[in-house]
Amino acid sequence: MQVVVGLRNPGADYERSRHNVGFDVLARVVDRADQSFGRAPSRVRGMVAQAGVGEDRVLYFAPNTYMNESGGAVKAAMAYYKVASGDLLVIHDDIDLAFGRLRIQVAGGSGGHNGIRSVEESLGTKEFSRLKIGVGRPPGSMDPADFVLRQFSKGERSEVEVLMEDAADVAEQWLGNRDRAQEIAAHRGRDA
Repeated sequence: MQVVVGLRNPGADYERSRHNVGFDVLARVVDRADQSFGRAPSRVRGMVAQAGVGEDRVLYFAPNTYMNESGGAVKAAMAYYKVASGDLLVIHDDIDLAFGRLRIQVAGGSGGHNGIRSVEESLGTKEFSRLKIGVGRPPGSMDPADFVLRQFSKGERSEVEVLMEDAADVAEQWLGNRDRAQEIAAHRGRDA
């Protein structure tokens, strides 16, 4: 089994914010698989959807915890479904990646992303895949924490829709061909 996680902050106040773009992409992947989210088992704090059968099963998981506490929920899901960290893809926003760019990274650091840091600490390893979605840098001296909690600007919205579709393509590709997923992600936004 493989697990695809979309990081977010739960609640209406955070919907469609830069910080929730990981969940927004995951929701598109789940929709494309003709699945819908349901409640996870009680000890796993989140929402789940599953597709496929046997060894080809995929678990889609969205923690119901705040971003900075995502790790505990991800760890509980991994333990409950008996999945190794090498079969985990976490989709998340990245302010150090130019707006509109995508990157697949295996291992590495958190880059200051508290959700990723929480997952690393809870799992006790950095050996999992991340699909980073470039949301741009905060303007001027704006606090990055405030920036990521804002929605995309009107000028960015049409590009964000395309970006999320492209990111969903990469996530789907990762399930079958990780090298190809990395190539597709690396080329996204280069011509922009």
